[in-house]
Amino acid sequence: QVQLVESGGGLVQPGGSLRLSCDASGSFFSINTMRWHRQAPGKERELVAGITGGGTTNYADSVKGRFTISRVNAENTVYLQMNSLKPEDTAVYYCAAVVVDSDSRYRNYWGKGTLVTVSS
Repeated sequence: QVQLVESGGGLVQPGGSLRLSCDASGSFFSINTMRWHRQAPGKERELVAGITGGGTTNYADSVKGRFTISRVNAENTVYLQMNSLKPEDTAVYYCAAVVVDSDSRYRNYWGKGTLVTVSS
């Protein structure tokens, strides 16, 4: 089993910054891509940013230039630095990872999410 645990969410004023962290633990061979998704009230879950094991990144248009995804492979950790936050960034942020097990099978896991609220 693999566990993903997010941290770093909270209440921040518009224009402020937050840094989310996600730690992966459990039994696996390696981690392929790691991603951040978010789900705002009444909306579908959407991809925010992703990063491959080699460090290639991709971002939703709505966060380009404001958010930065990074990872420390040796620590099985992915981060999301969020700057210039807007009220529309308010959502539950979920970490996800594609994990390779000892039988070379790829499986996707989700964390339980951390709430980010942007409000004055």
